[in-house]
Amino acid sequence: MPKRFALPKRFNAALSEKAYARLRALNDRWQLGNNYLLVVLLEHLDDYADPAALDRAFADFIAEYGAPSAGTDKDR
Repeated sequence: MPKRFALPKRFNAALSEKAYARLRALNDRWQLGNNYLLVVLLEHLDDYADPAALDRAFADFIAEYGAPSAGTDKDR
């Protein structure tokens, strides 16, 4: 029998429509639920994301939308 992975901390995450649609598509394929999918994606990020491409994605996002000032991000 497979082990059950316990999620020790819960949090709410706001997603763009595009990000939520991608998460739902992964859920349709793998049937893991949003929390488990996010755990897999983040814990294994180095396995599938090119570091330079990831840096560009963050830089492009910050260039377009800016970044919160230190200490103002309520999600940390």
